[in-house]
Amino acid sequence: MKGKALTLAALGCAVSGGAAAQSSVTLYGLVDSGIEYVNHAGPGGTSTVKMTSGGKNTSRWGLRGTEDLGGGLKAVFVLESGIAVDTGKLDTDNTLFDRRATVGLSGKYGRVLMGRDFTTTYDFMLPFDPMGYAPNYSWATSSNATGGRKDGMFTRATNMVRYDGTFGGVKLGATVALGEVAGSFKSSSKYDLGVGYNAGGFAAAVTWDRQNGAGTSTTPADSVDYIQGIHAGASYDFGSLAVYAGYRNYKRTFTTAAASQLSDMYWLGAAYDFTPAFTLYGAVYKQNIKGDTDADPILFSLRAQYNLSKRTMAYLSAGYAKARNGQNVSVSRDFVGYANNQVGVTAGLQHRF
Repeated sequence: MKGKALTLAALGCAVSGGAAAQSSVTLYGLVDSGIEYVNHAGPGGTSTVKMTSGGKNTSRWGLRGTEDLGGGLKAVFVLESGIAVDTGKLDTDNTLFDRRATVGLSGKYGRVLMGRDFTTTYDFMLPFDPMGYAPNYSWATSSNATGGRKDGMFTRATNMVRYDGTFGGVKLGATVALGEVAGSFKSSSKYDLGVGYNAGGFAAAVTWDRQNGAGTSTTPADSVDYIQGIHAGASYDFGSLAVYAGYRNYKRTFTTAAASQLSDMYWLGAAYDFTPAFTLYGAVYKQNIKGDTDADPILFSLRAQYNLSKRTMAYLSAGYAKARNGQNVSVSRDFVGYANNQVGVTAGLQHRF
């Protein structure tokens, strides 16, 4: 394809006439893989060297399409699947289009999508993480300390209706995910609101989200009443230098007598372009876990990135994580740690098409 979008307009025109020339389907994706070294990767402090998929960005492929309906209105769809490059398997849950499966309408007043998609919070906060939610290594979506507790971001949902609109420098977003529980609209439903602003080199956003528990469920029983997240982010682009800041307030409550889980996450970072091809990124993530085991983990992250072309890059990432009070921590948001500190280093290659 020589890096060009795959457009089916010509084929459609041959089948159904000139009207089909206003429709297009694009094949896109990225392939990201690398070699990672991690210490304290197993019981007894053992280290490991392994191949990873998606060290900088999750490997994926997808189809997106549009049809011009006239009057500035378009029909749109996206089908997107995560890929584990090291094994060739689907990335998560053995679901084909696990990342996105949406259809909707787009016009001058915004866009409405239905299906499975990323949330308002996820997309509104992404520009304020200098590491770009990289599995190696970012905690903007969640960290991994104190066992299975992550206190993370509301990132994706099924049965979703989502709205996005941009009006001058103001961006608005809203998400509603249906719980589909008979007799209760509230059970398992999810809500998300966001507002953003861009002017010159300055950008900022604030989001609020709530995920209701399945209080009527019995198999398995769900003791969660609701999970609430509040996020804020800001950045300024000076040209060669960009600086970033982000914040998350997390709250999980229960229908039982269990104490609520509360935490705050903060991050600061920067990116500097030494040349048009070479960029250095750095970030610090700090979580304040209130009560419980008081692990309060911190992550220091660095990445050097060199663009071999417009579509291919090489990168070297390093992360160091540490937790308090003898609690386990991992540089990865996806894997459990086996000590109160961990070092990870990844050398990777990414190609976009």
